[in-house]
Amino acid sequence: QVHLVESGGGLVQAGGSLRLSCAASGSIFSVHAMGWYRQAPGKQRELVASITSGGSSNYADSVKGRFTISIDNSENAMYLQMSSLKPEDTAVYYCNARISGVYGTNNYWGQGTQVTVAS
Repeated sequence: QVHLVESGGGLVQAGGSLRLSCAASGSIFSVHAMGWYRQAPGKQRELVASITSGGSSNYADSVKGRFTISIDNSENAMYLQMSSLKPEDTAVYYCNARISGVYGTNNYWGQGTQVTVAS
């Protein structure tokens, strides 16, 4: 089995910064790509940023220039450095990863971490 665990969420004032982490563990052969999604109350889950194992990244327009995604292939870990946070960034942030393991290649989700930005 594969598990994703997020950490680093919390409460921050507008304009502040937070760093989210996601660690994958279990029977992993390779991690192909990882990404951060978020879901605010009453809204659909949306892609925030994604990155391949080769380092190619993609960002939602709403976070470009403020958020930076990175991956550590040796640790099967991913990070999201969030700066200049806005109240509209408030959401539960979920880690997603496409991983090959003993059960084939599948998409996995973490349990989510709350980010609250106070105005």
